[in-house]
Amino acid sequence: MLQVGYIRDNTVLVKQKLAIKNFKNDALVDDIIVLDDERKKLQFEFDEAQGKVNMASKEIGAMMAKGEKDLAENKKKEVAVLKEFLQTRNKDLADTEKKLHDNIVILPNLPHESVPAGKTPEANIVVRENGNKPTLFKDAVPHWDIAKNYDLINFELGNKLTGSGFPVYKNKGAKLQRALIQYFLDYNTAAGYTEYQPPLLVNEASAYGTGQLPDKEGQMYHVPVDGFYLIPTSEVPLTNIYRDEIVKENELPIKMTAYTPCFRREAGSYGKDVRGLNRLHQFDKVEIVQLAHPEKSYEILEEMVLHVEKLLQSLQLPYRILLLCGGDMSFASALTYDFEVFSAAQEKWLEVSSVTNFETFQTNRMKIRFRNADNKMQLMHSLNGSSLALPRIVAALLENNQNENEIKLPEVLHKYFGAASID
Repeated sequence: MLQVGYIRDNTVLVKQKLAIKNFKNDALVDDIIVLDDERKKLQFEFDEAQGKVNMASKEIGAMMAKGEKDLAENKKKEVAVLKEFLQTRNKDLADTEKKLHDNIVILPNLPHESVPAGKTPEANIVVRENGNKPTLFKDAVPHWDIAKNYDLINFELGNKLTGSGFPVYKNKGAKLQRALIQYFLDYNTAAGYTEYQPPLLVNEASAYGTGQLPDKEGQMYHVPVDGFYLIPTSEVPLTNIYRDEIVKENELPIKMTAYTPCFRREAGSYGKDVRGLNRLHQFDKVEIVQLAHPEKSYEILEEMVLHVEKLLQSLQLPYRILLLCGGDMSFASALTYDFEVFSAAQEKWLEVSSVTNFETFQTNRMKIRFRNADNKMQLMHSLNGSSLALPRIVAALLENNQNENEIKLPEVLHKYFGAASID
């Protein structure tokens, strides 16, 4: 959530940056300033009236002590009128503050100065590309056929049990999932991330804190009887661990990781782009989250990018890193790098990770703060990244490493999977 003071002091810049994110309603910025002016006016009038009530109360006490009951009664009538005014102003103030808040939470985060303008993924910038795209044998097939041929994933059974986008992993397919999850967690904890196993459902406050609400309510599975939401990523519960908390500066950065299933209603059900593991309603993901000092967050962002990059290198998958343009960024993002791996059988790039700096957008909503060297409260910056999302990693591993007789696995997975290949 943006801060009103920043909006007031940088109105033109705020509108310019919102335009980079293709936010059309820049008049909302002016409305926010008008509402903030009204809030200040009402607050002044309330405080002024409250001061008069406090003063009058003292005067009444002095009058009663002197036996000036008539004067005291007249003063009490004045106080009664002031208190009625206070009630009215208090209601007006609450209504105005709610309108102000409701308008502010509609505004997306402002993009970092390095974010390129653009409305579609075509405007994203390729930062670097690494690895050789494999040349497959002539009878190579996409991962959904591999999954069927080797009895690794049953998509039809998932349709029967739940619906499209809920695959059932079995046999060595389930074992590969488990091996990847364990490897990713070990890789992250070795880099100093503390492992958590958070709930898969969160309350409205948690979903609001990370920016899923009010922006993405239609993309989350909702349990209305209890007011819970199934998590779209473990970023939501992990970051909210520190909601309303104040930590010491020397405790930063805070590094967290978790494996969870993730649930998203946004996935489609038809067409080549959503076939097989390309887009799912439920999928497994290992996440990394950091809460950082504002002066160090972009340095940490680059460290997180390198962390994910080395993980992909260990899996021997060809990948590229993209700097997202304003129109392709998430609502809460200030700067995002996407990682894509090349799927040889489909001959296309598949997104497998996003690494993002949210700056103070999330921490302002959640009031996640630290005490600086001057003992003053300051908002942290929050960052997160996929390390990694499994479905498209599995798709690329199966497709890129297939031959006539088996699917070879990268060496780093051998001890986790218990074999060098799937046959």
